[in-house]
Amino acid sequence: MTDISETECARRLELYEGLVGTLPGVKRKGATMPYTSLNGHMYSFLSKEGELCLRLPSEAREAFLERYETELCVQHGVVMKEYVRVPTALLVATDELAAHFADSFAYVAILKPKPSKKK
Repeated sequence: MTDISETECARRLELYEGLVGTLPGVKRKGATMPYTSLNGHMYSFLSKEGELCLRLPSEAREAFLERYETELCVQHGVVMKEYVRVPTALLVATDELAAHFADSFAYVAILKPKPSKKK
């Protein structure tokens, strides 16, 4: 993805925060890379390039990739096999995207919690 302006980054962050707000009790984390997680499992993030990625289970992931003609998320040259890249046109459609965000949350909710690193 190409670099985007600070204004566009701020707009995408605002849209992401609006999306996070669609699920009661979910909090956005991360100062430099905004993300959401549950039980130690990240399920969404906004990359430094302003690209939103969602973690989806296999069947939902394949349907998403086909429906929105997008691809798996790539970070630092590595394909993130469970994460889909959300097209910008969908990022602005919060109502439509909220269902996929809820699917992402539900997916990590059934995963075994990761042990806490806090002491």
